[in-house]
Amino acid sequence: MEPVESTPEPTAYEFNYWLLNQTYLYEEELKNLPETGDSIPQLYSALEDRYTRYYPPSKSEAAEAHMNTSIVEGDLGMEYLVIYTEGDDLSYPILISRVYADSPAGRAKVPRYGRIISANGILLDGYDSKVVYDSIVAYSANVSLTIFFNDSLLQFDLTKETIYAPTVFLDTLEGVTFVTITEFKESTADREKGTFGELRAYLDSTKNEPSPRVLDLRNNPGGLISQCMSAADLFVKDGSISIRKMVSFNNDGKRSHSSATYKAKPGDSGENGKYLVLANRASASCAEIFIAAVKEQGNIPLVGETTFGKGIGQAQWKTLEGGLAVITNLEFYTPKGNTYHKKGIAPDIDCPEGASRACALDAIKKLYSVPPQTQTAKLSTTELAVKEALLAATKKDATAKGFDIGGALDSVVYFINYPYTP
Repeated sequence: MEPVESTPEPTAYEFNYWLLNQTYLYEEELKNLPETGDSIPQLYSALEDRYTRYYPPSKSEAAEAHMNTSIVEGDLGMEYLVIYTEGDDLSYPILISRVYADSPAGRAKVPRYGRIISANGILLDGYDSKVVYDSIVAYSANVSLTIFFNDSLLQFDLTKETIYAPTVFLDTLEGVTFVTITEFKESTADREKGTFGELRAYLDSTKNEPSPRVLDLRNNPGGLISQCMSAADLFVKDGSISIRKMVSFNNDGKRSHSSATYKAKPGDSGENGKYLVLANRASASCAEIFIAAVKEQGNIPLVGETTFGKGIGQAQWKTLEGGLAVITNLEFYTPKGNTYHKKGIAPDIDCPEGASRACALDAIKKLYSVPPQTQTAKLSTTELAVKEALLAATKKDATAKGFDIGGALDSVVYFINYPYTP
């Protein structure tokens, strides 16, 4: 008999079969996995959990970037609203609502709330303006915009590029600041600290702000757990932020169970401010970790609707063949040990007509005795249209497809040693 020099390298199918058996949360389903085969997608489809999925090598890099970063390829770096205002002298309905600082639009100083008159010489003055504008931007590397702002026509020649979009935005309505957190990612406009870095920078710059503010997490689908827990820690002085149960493998490659409680660290700028959280049915996954933490440990009221109810999380694994496996292996509980999976987190103040900014304004005035703001100047028709659009209720239903990227554990884990036994 000759000694075996090394362990035979597994096939791609064998590796993924082993990985699922060692890390998948719902152990009772593992018996449904075919032990042999040649179709990895078919292997993953044997499980009931729709968040557990596999990306082949040709798509793994793009999937990883999408889950971990806020990269937008081929973009101008601005967002818009489409507003048709009765009696408005301006019939051009596309109004710029946000401009990203580090982007072609931001560097060119495109004005927020400017109205787009034309793109590449084509007037945008009808009900099909959105379709026309989107088509121009999608198929043109260079976009020339004419924008009406402050009674002047301004010209901007922009070249699209790949940008890192911000995930924290600020708006002021009736004297109340709305801090919108769109998702939780590790590499955003803040390339080093991600969403957490954006939020911390804002809080540090306003740490002596006495006025109450709204943390708007409507339609936030989640993101990286390290990000939302670090963000929640900014508002929690002490105690736990989140409790989790986890399935992984030990040094011998055997399936193992563990639990962990994440504790807050004191001394952050958000701990002494006045806030409320605004959420809706599409606030999910990592957003719910954040909401549960600040609600139970930061005593920040939740206003709006019951959240989506995704109390499980996924780990990302770079597989031997270069694919990306995203596997549910975590179950989360609120700081007080409550489960919310498939139930959601109920608001302290319900918004019967939908989680809107108008409802949040009413709540913040009642909770913190904020006096009504006196309007000292007459708003223009455009400003009134913007205000009404920003105050409009958000009633988007949470669809399954919208949460396919939610709840990843952290950055991709690369295997060094594979304890495979043939």
